[in-house]
Amino acid sequence: MSGCLFIVSAPSGAGKTTLVSGLVAADPLVRKSVSYTTRKPRSGEENGVDYRFVTEDEFQRMRAAGEFLETAHVHGNLYGTSRVTVETECAAGYDVLLEIDWQGAAQIRALKPDAVAIFILPPSIEALEKRLRGRAQDSADVISRRIAAARGEISHVGEFDYVIINEEFNRAAQELISIIRAERLRLPRQLARHTELINRVLGFDPE
Repeated sequence: MSGCLFIVSAPSGAGKTTLVSGLVAADPLVRKSVSYTTRKPRSGEENGVDYRFVTEDEFQRMRAAGEFLETAHVHGNLYGTSRVTVETECAAGYDVLLEIDWQGAAQIRALKPDAVAIFILPPSIEALEKRLRGRAQDSADVISRRIAAARGEISHVGEFDYVIINEEFNRAAQELISIIRAERLRLPRQLARHTELINRVLGFDPE
């Protein structure tokens, strides 16, 4: 039995992390892959839960050893997805969700073309800026850089399979859950998950 691989990307402040957390809480078959990063933890973040925080030297050692499925350089920091974690969880039948940027998404799609990519859009750049300022985690200069970077990130939306506009959280959360569950029901995935059951039903003789 093999699980599905999902990618969720968004510019900083679009609500990606909150939506993903809601999905994981709502569906026990979904596991979030915790990315490695060289950036410093923000207030309230927990190592091994939000990210796996490592030094740049350790990150580079892991990359050289082929331990990452993808890596990306974002806002001056390095991020990477553990190959072993993703493959182990998928082999156990869980759907694995990668919360990564468009660079990582492109790398994953090249390696695993059947991965499903979802992009979270803010309702406007103005709303995005308001959310970033409301978080009170970054300086005005950092927020300005994030807004500028967001425009570039959003330009890659055409590379994704689904787009969710996060204007109203509850609706966006339900849309994300609906995508995951609909993709899980596609015939090839149902055949992979329930081979024995389907074969038994197909071979059933009502007489």
